[in-house]
Amino acid sequence: MNNIPGITDNDYRLLKEKYDDLDPIIEKLNNNYPVQYLIGNVSFYGYKINVDERVLIPRFETEYLVEKTINLIRKKKLENTRVLEVGTGSGCISIALKREIPTLDITSIDISNDAIYVAEVNARENDVQINFQNISIFEYSSEEKYDVLISNPPYIDYSEEIDPKTKYEPDNALYAKDSGMEYYKYMIDNHKDFMKEKFIMAFEIGCLQGKSLLEYTKNRLPNSIAYIEKDLSNRDRYFFIINE
Repeated sequence: MNNIPGITDNDYRLLKEKYDDLDPIIEKLNNNYPVQYLIGNVSFYGYKINVDERVLIPRFETEYLVEKTINLIRKKKLENTRVLEVGTGSGCISIALKREIPTLDITSIDISNDAIYVAEVNARENDVQINFQNISIFEYSSEEKYDVLISNPPYIDYSEEIDPKTKYEPDNALYAKDSGMEYYKYMIDNHKDFMKEKFIMAFEIGCLQGKSLLEYTKNRLPNSIAYIEKDLSNRDRYFFIINE
């Protein structure tokens, strides 16, 4: 019987299967240690993704970023194009995209070599071929340009209070300068270094960043279509830029 507060029956079953002694596990959980790290994997878009302290834990909201981007790719008939993911972490976004649209040519970059290692393992276990590169977007350029960029970058301001559980996740996957806008602004301002003239950018954003990002994009890319979409809690969560 599950008597651990905040843990689902399924998570409890998985923990019992993995650990002979649950007492130290319960102690960790009581200290806000994420159950996903203790189990060692999560389901993301129906695919098994290994996670540990080297990578951000994939969130339910990010599945909808993938779904919305897949729908956009299909609507624009971009199934045979090149995709760049910025900040791949566990690789969950790229893996889901590649499994759902196998004809995509995907490159995924991350500043963390540890994250790239985890992502490569996940890609192998999900039987997909993705070009992972250990590099920061701030140093990245490509002679072969991309049609689609997708990113759930760090977007939490350093002064912001966050869920205690996130203290175990890598800081470089969470925090960004400039009120959390650093990565978005850089990708918008420097898109010509890696994007084709016609492109789609798909971002997950903080729920208070949408209006500022929309205004910034309209100033920087006045001829592009830019819009915000909401998550299931009716909060601004996704931001799209289309240059046609």
